[in-house]
Amino acid sequence: MRVVVIYRSESDYARQVSDFLRDFSRQTGQVLEEMSPDSAEGNNFCEVYDIVEYPTIIALSDSGQLQNLWRGLPLPTISEVSFYV
Repeated sequence: MRVVVIYRSESDYARQVSDFLRDFSRQTGQVLEEMSPDSAEGNNFCEVYDIVEYPTIIALSDSGQLQNLWRGLPLPTISEVSFYV
């Protein structure tokens, strides 16, 4: 499984996302993949999965199939996301 957090680091919600990522890492010992929608890779990723709202957390299977998607605020709970890690 792959879990990706797509957000802009220079935004109003960036602090909430960074706090979530830090807390997630502390509680689960896992690190989530981060991606900016403004990078070339991030832009392509957002087009493929039709992501237009940020922050978005997306869980994908090993084959790239969408498993779950959380858009905008409030962010999901750590236990919801940790199921997919």
